[in-house]
Amino acid sequence: MTPQQRAGHFALPSKPDRNPPPAEEARRIEDKKGPLRVLVVEDDFLIAMQTEVALTAAGFEVVGPAMTAEEAVALAGEAQPTLAVMDIRLASTRDGIDAARQLYQDFAIRCIFATAHDDAHTRGRAEPYAPLGWLPKPYTMASLVAVVAEAVAELRRRP
Repeated sequence: MTPQQRAGHFALPSKPDRNPPPAEEARRIEDKKGPLRVLVVEDDFLIAMQTEVALTAAGFEVVGPAMTAEEAVALAGEAQPTLAVMDIRLASTRDGIDAARQLYQDFAIRCIFATAHDDAHTRGRAEPYAPLGWLPKPYTMASLVAVVAEAVAELRRRP
């Protein structure tokens, strides 16, 4: 548990999300190219559950959550998600960038990094694995859903 988490600082929305992207848009994209599965890789149970609820409400199918790099790779192999929402610090010796590397190399799955670790060194380590975006903690669930929707739209535009 990080010092911020012990002090009660979680990535909780400060106010209710009023306008998440409509589920109809997700269904339209899904109909076009198959199911929109989002792998959630987050070792904080509360953040993982909030993420799952927000993405499901927006019309995405959630895979996970995975708490370790190993769980993320195993779930990705089984479910073939469209993308992953990846924390950097995970509950294992391997971090989220290492998990992102394996997802990218083994399955061509790209990640949105949702993390408190948003420095130049960390971004540089992740760059070879073509991140779809960065969402610094703390963030709202509305901003998470918006970043995921933008990333999915980008992936769907590519051949």
